[in-house]
Amino acid sequence: MPQLPPPYTELLAETLITPEQLQARIAELGAEFSQDYAGKDLLLICILRGGVMFLTDLVRHISVPHMMDFMAVSSYGAGARKSSGQVRITMDLSLDIAGRNVVLVEDIVDTGTTMAWLCDHFRQCGARTVKICALIDKKERRLVPVEVDYVGFVLEQGFLVGYGLDCAEKYRNLPAVYSLDE
Repeated sequence: MPQLPPPYTELLAETLITPEQLQARIAELGAEFSQDYAGKDLLLICILRGGVMFLTDLVRHISVPHMMDFMAVSSYGAGARKSSGQVRITMDLSLDIAGRNVVLVEDIVDTGTTMAWLCDHFRQCGARTVKICALIDKKERRLVPVEVDYVGFVLEQGFLVGYGLDCAEKYRNLPAVYSLDE
C-alpha cells in the first residue's frame, strides 16, 4: 500500500478496510451480480460522487450485460457531517428506468433517508425491481429502515473517508477506508 503524505496521516485515526480487502470483496460482489442477473436486464445507477470508485471497480467483475447511469442527490449541506433529512436531486438520470431491474450503487448507507427516498422514487417511476448495493452499510445513525441487498462491509460507527467517501468533498482519493479523527 502506498505511504500517505503527512497531511493525511495527521487526520486519519485508523485504517478500517485495506485496498486488498476492498478489491477482494468487490470481486465477490461482481460474481453475485453475474449470477443473480444472468439473462436479466440490469441497470446500475451510481449515486454520485461517492459511488464512482466503487462502481468502476465493481463493473469490471460483472460478467453479464448491463447498463450504467449516474445520478446525484444530496441530503447534506456544504461541508456538513450530518444529513438535513431532505433529499434533493441535483443531477437526474439520462436513461428511462421503466420496466428495468435497477440497482443503486452507493458508497455508504448511513441514516437510510436517501436510499429509502430513492427506492420509492424509482418504484414510482416504474422500475421492475429496485435493489441497493452499498460498499459500506453503517447502521450507527440509521433513521429509516432500509434493506441493503448487496453489502461490501458492515461498519458500526465512526466518520469514514477514502475510496470515494469524503469529508467536505476531500479524501475521496485515498486508497482504503479510514476513520477520520474528530
